[in-house]
Amino acid sequence: MLITQNEEANLPRTLESVLPLVRNGQGEIIVLDSGSTDRTIEIARSHGAQIFTEPWKGFAAQKNSAIDKASCNWVLQLDADEALEPELVQEIQSTLKDDAASKGFWIPRKNFFLGRWIKHGGFYPDPKLRLIRRGAGHFEEYGAHPTIKVNGPTGRFQSAMIHNAYPTLRGYIDHMNSYSSMGATVATEKGRSSFSLADIVFRPLLTFVYNYFLRLGFLDGREGLLLHLYHAVYVSWKYSKAWELARNSAARPTVNP
Repeated sequence: MLITQNEEANLPRTLESVLPLVRNGQGEIIVLDSGSTDRTIEIARSHGAQIFTEPWKGFAAQKNSAIDKASCNWVLQLDADEALEPELVQEIQSTLKDDAASKGFWIPRKNFFLGRWIKHGGFYPDPKLRLIRRGAGHFEEYGAHPTIKVNGPTGRFQSAMIHNAYPTLRGYIDHMNSYSSMGATVATEKGRSSFSLADIVFRPLLTFVYNYFLRLGFLDGREGLLLHLYHAVYVSWKYSKAWELARNSAARPTVNP
């Protein structure tokens, strides 16, 4: 299952990668759309997907709603810019035949940035819990990156899914701008709302040093430099926006009943 909104550029690759799992009536594709105005619905329909449309409720709520619409014993959650390697398809098929104990499976993810597979700096193997038994878990909200909580033991796959998230710098910067706003809301809820030089200047600097040097991000060339540089900027944006949210909230006039 996947949630969509204007994903015509990514969706064909994603859906074609999962077709071997649903052929011969052995599975289903659930697409929950939140108002696409491009060819997303048409593409999903051409791949045999069951299509639902609902207003946007937030990442976790939207994904949980999509999970609730599934009828198979196992539910694989993908984002529209992700795809399965053929080896992963085979591993999923063989593992599910024999594993009766696990409630979910972690899948390593290969992240591509400006067309390059980022192998260092904490971006690989980047395991994600994406395959769960229906009814065994649900998503919990955490900004732009909700996580699945599963009740029971989990396993791990060796083969990977492909994440083609950021083919352009503009797209990456736009996403980081949006994600930093969501992260600011989470930080504010946790009480991180003061204007802190440590959060806005030194935390981003330490993030860059840690990922680029200590976690060997420099081995990914120019793409690695740009990725970690702008990721550090994202951290600064997030805490700056958290301060802004708190300031605006404090300045809002109190209405007496």
